[in-house]
Amino acid sequence: MKVLTEKMNIIYGLIVTAMSAVFGKYWYLFAGFLVLNIVDYFTGMAKAKFYTKKVSSSVGAKGILKKVWYWVVIGIAFFVSMSFVQLGEAIGVNLQFVVLFGWFTLASYLVNEIRSILENLVEMNINVPKFLIKGLEVAEKMIDEKTEANTDERYN
Repeated sequence: MKVLTEKMNIIYGLIVTAMSAVFGKYWYLFAGFLVLNIVDYFTGMAKAKFYTKKVSSSVGAKGILKKVWYWVVIGIAFFVSMSFVQLGEAIGVNLQFVVLFGWFTLASYLVNEIRSILENLVEMNINVPKFLIKGLEVAEKMIDEKTEANTDERYN
């Protein structure tokens, strides 16, 4: 049993180290988004198969492709953030505010995935607390307002 525990600790340590190296200290947000992608896919499939009786491999493939593109957009947002911060340092212009591009993109997609999962559950007649649905609406509105406020301040 001790050997198994030690091996599990080593594997966990390697995973956390690798994730931290790739995604930084907030790696768990990206891991959480991946888990939400998977849960959303399976709740959508369950809804289609057992409740709406409309299973379609092409719809499933489109769903997977859509999630892949979410990751591409997140990657682009973080790349733009890092690139412009570095460019700003090189030319002597403070562009630190663009760091928020990646984080706001990830936050928006996190809310979107959670809402999609909850919508699937509601359509499967699962009792989802109303405050959770309303809370996500408020979070989405706050993210949208914050990004609009930052944009408005820069261009007015």
